[in-house]
Amino acid sequence: MPRKARQKHELAIYHIMSRSSSEVLLFRENEDKDYYLTLLKRYADKYKASVYAYCLMDNHVHIHLDPKGYDVSKFMHSLNTAYVRYYNSKYNRHGHLFQERFQSRILDSDRYNLAVSAYVHNNPKDIPDYSGREEDYPYSSYGIYLGKRKDTYNIIDMSFIMELFHADGDSFIKKYYEFVQTQRKADSLKEYDKQISTAAENEYISGRNIVLRDISPDNVISYVSNKLMDSTHNNIESIANIAWKAKRKLINYRSFCAYVLRVLAGLSYKEICRIIPSITIASCSQLCDKGYELVYSGNSIYTKLFNELLKNAA
Repeated sequence: MPRKARQKHELAIYHIMSRSSSEVLLFRENEDKDYYLTLLKRYADKYKASVYAYCLMDNHVHIHLDPKGYDVSKFMHSLNTAYVRYYNSKYNRHGHLFQERFQSRILDSDRYNLAVSAYVHNNPKDIPDYSGREEDYPYSSYGIYLGKRKDTYNIIDMSFIMELFHADGDSFIKKYYEFVQTQRKADSLKEYDKQISTAAENEYISGRNIVLRDISPDNVISYVSNKLMDSTHNNIESIANIAWKAKRKLINYRSFCAYVLRVLAGLSYKEICRIIPSITIASCSQLCDKGYELVYSGNSIYTKLFNELLKNAA
C-alpha cells in the first residue's frame, strides 16, 4: 500500500519526530547526541531555518522546527542522512538506523505551537533522574529557555515563543515555566490535540520572517554572474560558463550558484545537476557544501551577495 503523502505547506511550522529502529539505540552515548546537535545547527544555518525547541532521547528525537519556507523533507533528509553516515562509520554497521521516515505535524496556530513547545520540553519526565526537573536534562532546550544552561551550539531561536507570551527576561522565564508545568500531565500528543482542538487553522498571530524559495534558477544564474563579474572582473557572462570545470577561478562561482539554487530556489540535487552541466549528484552535494562555507566563512563578496538574494526572497 502506498504511503500517505506528507502534509506540507510553505508557510508551516512543524513538530518533527524521528525514531530509531526498534532494535537499535539512536544515541549510544552522549557524544552521539552532541554530534547530532552540531548537525542540527549546521543545517538550520545552511537552509535558513529556525529551531524553536528540541529534545534528544536515547531512541528518538523531537524538534520544533520552522523551515521558514524551505522543504521540510529536504531538511530532515539532509540532517538524518548525515547522522546515519556518522553513526554507521563510528559503530561499523550498515543499513537503516531510523524507523521508516520521520513523522511531522503541521502546527497551524500559535496555540498549537505553544502546546508542542511544552510537550517537547516535558519529554524527559519519564527519565527517573529528571522527573520533576525536566529543565535539567542536558539534551533538551528547556534549560536554555529558563536561563539555566547556555545554548552551547547556538541552535535555539526563542523569539517566536517569547513573542507569544509578550514577555522577555525574568518575566518570560516565569510565565514559560508555569505554562510548561501546567501541560505536564498530558501523556501524549493526543491529549494536546484535545486541548487545542478549537484552534483556528492557519491562525498565526505572531510575526515571522518567511523566505520564499521560488527564485527563478535563470534569474539566480544571471544575477550572480553579473554581480561577480562586476566584483571580480572574471568576465563571467552566462550560465554556460559554469560548465568550465577545469577553470579554478570558476569553482567558487559554481559552488555558490549550487548553494543558492538549493536554498533559495528550493531545487533538489538532481534538478541542480540539470542546470549545472557535467556534475553528479554527489559532486553537487559537495558544491553546495562549499557554497555554504563561502557564505559563512566571512568572504565579503559571497556573504554580501547571498544576503542580497535572501532579502529579495524574504
